[in-house]
Amino acid sequence: MTDHVLDASHIHTSWNRDLAPALRAQPGDRVTFDTLDASGGAVARRVASGELDAPEGLRALIEQDAYPALAGPRGHPLTGPVFVEGVMPGDALVIEILEVRAAAWGWTGCRPDGIGLLDAALGEEGLQPYTHFWDLREGTHASFGPGVRLPLSPFPGVVGVALAEPGDHATAPPRHVGGNMDIRQLVAGSTLYLPVEVEGALLSVGDLHAAQGDGELSGTGIEMAGQLTVCLGVERGTGLTTPEFITPTSGGASGRWHGTSGHDPDLMTAARIALRAMLRRIQTRGFTLEEAYVLASACVDLKISQVVDAPNYTVSAFLPLDIFVDN
Repeated sequence: MTDHVLDASHIHTSWNRDLAPALRAQPGDRVTFDTLDASGGAVARRVASGELDAPEGLRALIEQDAYPALAGPRGHPLTGPVFVEGVMPGDALVIEILEVRAAAWGWTGCRPDGIGLLDAALGEEGLQPYTHFWDLREGTHASFGPGVRLPLSPFPGVVGVALAEPGDHATAPPRHVGGNMDIRQLVAGSTLYLPVEVEGALLSVGDLHAAQGDGELSGTGIEMAGQLTVCLGVERGTGLTTPEFITPTSGGASGRWHGTSGHDPDLMTAARIALRAMLRRIQTRGFTLEEAYVLASACVDLKISQVVDAPNYTVSAFLPLDIFVDN
């Protein structure tokens, strides 16, 4: 077993089977990936330029992370790829997540024209661009404001291997070979199994989150830079066709939850109904629409309650009430 470190100079921003490996590793080796946040340092650069406001206590830390702009068209900044010796198409790459180390700060944002669940739907209701900055230095919790503390549970938003199809492929959509899955249960202690389509698998990772609710509702969790350490393995000839994983957690650990439900023949519409109701509930605690939205993205779990009661599907949103320390 050999330990390897890939620093954040080994960045690419699309999936491509023809990328030169940044590292060649053996099954059983451990690899630590240094990663940039999902913006590739763009949020930090905007703070450093004065375009975005940040809490005074974090400003110096954020400005230190104002990385140079990435060249060319940009998707998620991914560290890799790693060629795993002896791994062939038809095998499963086994990725044991040993540790996820958070940076000192993170951010969660929303935009009316962005990628969140309600951006387009709520644009006419006055949703404004908003970025919240989180101090992650405590390590276990982060404050959203007076009386609101979120537990941190860091995980990688993107873990994937190369597609057999040649050419560049966008990083945004998750696929059968993994990628931008945003599965918040992939914490330290988890094991991920990915179908392999090219020799060596070509593993890349990125988009670390300090916390996120199931659904990543505004399009962002608590985005951060950080380090991910994994142990690599292989299962031969499994015929795996989609990612599988073992996890020590199924989700949040709040003692009480407030739920809202949406019902509609379209799952996305049902989800929006549930989330609209949840945002209204959070706003009753004195938060703006934008604050409620990014808080929900960081901690509210969106779940499919039923898909069998035609003609309507039911989607429920769950807010962990334990985050309100003065509740």
